[in-house]
Amino acid sequence: MLGKIALEEAFALPRFQEKTRWWAGLFATDVDKHVAEITDVDSIRLNYAEKHGVGLQILSYTAPGVQDIWDPKDAQALAVEINDYIAERVQAHPDRFAAFATLSMHDPNEAAQELRRCVTKYGFLGALVNDTQRAGVDGDDMIFYDNEKWDVFWQTCTELDVPLYLHPRNPTGTIYEKLWADRKWLVGPPLSFAQGVSLHALGMVTNGVFDRNPKLQIILGHLGEHIPFDMWRINHWFEDRKKLLGLQETCKKTIREYFAQNLWITTSGHFSTPTLHFCMTEVGADRILFSIDYPFENFSDACDWFDSAELSDIDRLKIGRENAKKLFKLGAYKDSNA
Repeated sequence: MLGKIALEEAFALPRFQEKTRWWAGLFATDVDKHVAEITDVDSIRLNYAEKHGVGLQILSYTAPGVQDIWDPKDAQALAVEINDYIAERVQAHPDRFAAFATLSMHDPNEAAQELRRCVTKYGFLGALVNDTQRAGVDGDDMIFYDNEKWDVFWQTCTELDVPLYLHPRNPTGTIYEKLWADRKWLVGPPLSFAQGVSLHALGMVTNGVFDRNPKLQIILGHLGEHIPFDMWRINHWFEDRKKLLGLQETCKKTIREYFAQNLWITTSGHFSTPTLHFCMTEVGADRILFSIDYPFENFSDACDWFDSAELSDIDRLKIGRENAKKLFKLGAYKDSNA
């Protein structure tokens, strides 16, 4: 399939190459290859895309990124630097690249202002945030965005009519030491990523974020960070137990309605046809978006799988590009109507 849109595609600043190399040593079997791919915003990505039928890549700064910086001033300065950097690269290939804003999430008003700047000045398509923001004097505090203090930020998202991608980051500080240090092989895609993001996303549901901001659109990667697979059980307990005890005050709709109206999932890093079919049953093909998770995953695994997966032509087009074209209100890009 030509003209696919991929929207969980990471880059890193070249000036952090040594830090990138250190991070890569925690998971990459070929560190040099990973560093070259994640710092490239030009020929390497474009060659892969040309070979595998990806028309547009929506780029975002790699995790943990700014969410790992607990000093508010340093976090904001880096976010601005990243956004200015990637805007220039996107402008060089406007029919092949787009971008999500990087945001410091220490302060909702500051985050809202930077999002507005990126959307209005650079035409960014939304923002990607790496789960909770580290904060506090030693970085052991975590800022969630699921309380009323953050409504000013969510209202800005809806006013600008752009989504936010809630992406995982590694557990850090005392959370890592208490839960994951003795289980280090479960950090990342095997478990910790889904655990962190699903807690945050369901916190947004139960704390009324979507009821107060009914037009807000949130994207979850990796086929929904396990939530679709618990949909019946979550719905059963919310509707038959929790709402009778007070949840109805902040969570007025069903979990299925929130997925139909406010939540999207992507195929990033999860290239299983039976799992995709299950998510299509639980969430619906209209709320699923193709993605790769490059360079943590590769184009060939994602694209070869998706192009040959057992799907109807209509569903392949929806998931591969048409849903994203509607969500992001996209104009023409390479092979957008192929």
